[in-house]
Amino acid sequence: MLHELTLAFCLMLVIEGMLPFIAPKRWRDLVLMLSEVDDNTMRLVGLGCMLLGTILLVIVN
Repeated sequence: MLHELTLAFCLMLVIEGMLPFIAPKRWRDLVLMLSEVDDNTMRLVGLGCMLLGTILLVIVN
């Protein structure tokens, strides 16, 4: 199980690094825009991402 978690973490790093590598200005603009979002909205987006990821994992497996 540790091997799979390590693979998933490495894949996440690759995917997360794509936007700053391909379009650094757009990524910087996105980060600046995210700094203006209030905490409750950010929490709801995070919860939505976690739920979607969990549902997709259940479907795939």
